[in-house]
Amino acid sequence: MDIDKIRQDFPVYKKYPKLCYLDTAASSLTAQPVIDAINDYYNSYSVNVHRGVYQLSFELTQKYEQARQTVADYLNASFEEIIFTRGASSALNLVAMSYGLNALKPGDEIIVSELEHHSHVLPWQHVAKKTGATLIYVPLTKEGRITVDNFKAVLTNNTKMVALTHVSNVMGYETPLKPIIALTHEKGALISVDAAQSLPHKTVDVKDLDCDFLAFSGHKMCGPTGIGVLYGKKHLLDEMTPVEYGGDMNDYVEKHDVTLKDIPYKFETGTPPIAAVLGLKAAIDYLKNIGETAILKHENTLKDLALEGLESIDGITVYNKNTDTGIIAFNFDGVHPHDAVTYFDEDDVALRAGHHCAQLVMKFLNVPATLRATFYLYNTKDDVAVFLKSIKAARTFFTEIGF
Repeated sequence: MDIDKIRQDFPVYKKYPKLCYLDTAASSLTAQPVIDAINDYYNSYSVNVHRGVYQLSFELTQKYEQARQTVADYLNASFEEIIFTRGASSALNLVAMSYGLNALKPGDEIIVSELEHHSHVLPWQHVAKKTGATLIYVPLTKEGRITVDNFKAVLTNNTKMVALTHVSNVMGYETPLKPIIALTHEKGALISVDAAQSLPHKTVDVKDLDCDFLAFSGHKMCGPTGIGVLYGKKHLLDEMTPVEYGGDMNDYVEKHDVTLKDIPYKFETGTPPIAAVLGLKAAIDYLKNIGETAILKHENTLKDLALEGLESIDGITVYNKNTDTGIIAFNFDGVHPHDAVTYFDEDDVALRAGHHCAQLVMKFLNVPATLRATFYLYNTKDDVAVFLKSIKAARTFFTEIGF
């Protein structure tokens, strides 16, 4: 993997050459081919899809649906199983509001975890309150992991829905989904997977995994904001009803009834995020060209270097020393992360401080918030060195002022 060449694909580094960007878990930098694809839409087309019978709209519609096929191929799904949404949160909400509200009833159980992003636990809280179903949490290990044994401990004949993250956005741990999904299906339950933190780093074969629903977003994988994907098994999507109604999702409208289009279009009302969809295709093509093996090897090399350096610095607590990804969650002992993060900005180190839309993880860790560094394909060993140098300087600074 030619890291110097890859860095050139991200124009933000040309404007900010000293930038040490370590906030990819929140949003990745955008690759130039993605920007080019978005610009090409506005420069060469800038019309709508599906509706126009003129040549420009016809050509654009073909490009748009080719993008859907690219996503389907990336996941090893069928074309009609790919629904474009505003983001992963929108996709996960669609599952809860369309399937959950209509399928669950009092006495049913929904299994979630404390590792979930708010967008994967709050919708199911709402469903539980509305339907009378019960929310059940998988016990985490002391390290903060989901294990198959702990999942078995809460799986019952009343389990009807499971909603779990593939990779935690704070701890960076990968959930052992394949055996969990097999157990879920043995009980006749369904599972929704939040893959927002895994798809940027590794491919997911939904047929091999056998998940029922899976969601991810473009902006965490070198793509644009405002675009997400929901994968759902065809027979489930066929049975589900839309949560939004309007133009382009119907075939025939009468005064008191409507005939909906087939999937995926019945879930995609209104003018779609055309430019973002084309940008997402470009992002997937870009990542495929580099290859997940190279990406994962590079990330883990940098992550291991950073963890080794952190272990040599006194007064630092790392919460996920055995993380499976490039995510490192840590704090300065005695210093609130919101105070600490301002120091890093002075060194052009972009870290995230807060609860990361995962307050249940913070409660599990018994902290109000954490600092989070994420290493991705465009980061370098120099970034690790700058990060560790800034950590040491900040530790010295806060010690001198009495923290």
